[in-house]
Amino acid sequence: MENMNEYIGYLASAVLLLSFMMKKMTTLRIINTIGCGIFILYGSLIGSFPVVITNVAICLINLYYLLIKDKISN
Repeated sequence: MENMNEYIGYLASAVLLLSFMMKKMTTLRIINTIGCGIFILYGSLIGSFPVVITNVAICLINLYYLLIKDKISN
């Protein structure tokens, strides 16, 4: 099972890296949020609360800009 946890961590890293290749900020935030969600799963599986807390915070920031900030600006 340890190998599966590592693969999940690698997948999360790959998705986050992919997000930074996006030109549109909205697309970057969506893909980054998916990567953070995978990191939350990974952090939970390995029992690393700093990984979970950091990625939950990043998800909340992304969701704020995706769902709330854009509606306030328009």
